[in-house]
Amino acid sequence: MKDQLYIKNKRAAFDYAFLDEWTAGIVLVGTEIKSLRQGRVNLTDSWCYFDKGELWCKGMNISEYFYGSYNNHAPVRDRKLLLSRKELRKLEQESKTPGLAIVPTAIFINERGLAKLKIALAKGKKEFDKRESIKENEAKRQMSRAKKIY
Repeated sequence: MKDQLYIKNKRAAFDYAFLDEWTAGIVLVGTEIKSLRQGRVNLTDSWCYFDKGELWCKGMNISEYFYGSYNNHAPVRDRKLLLSRKELRKLEQESKTPGLAIVPTAIFINERGLAKLKIALAKGKKEFDKRESIKENEAKRQMSRAKKIY
């Protein structure tokens, strides 16, 4: 596909330090995939949790499809994530550690046309860590500007 969809959760990268990453499939219903292909998705306040051995994503907002009429989906609902049993067991064991969370980092459509969600096992950053991240980003920006000038 020439126009690939790749939407990042920039807020997660600012609030968390990622320890490990996985790529999971998403169970979508009805018009969700059409709305997703238009890029009408928001991952900002979303997070993942386990329920009865299954991984779910809560708080992901996929806006209603404009031409969906009465067939439209609910924009914010829990969506099931698909991983292998081995990956699920490992992730569930690691997520039981206090201070760790599972957060979506990006959503994209792969070359086969399937929606995929990148998730990460993450540890929350403290305030001083966030200030360090801001300083690093500013320094990188300044360096890139300096390279463009010369």
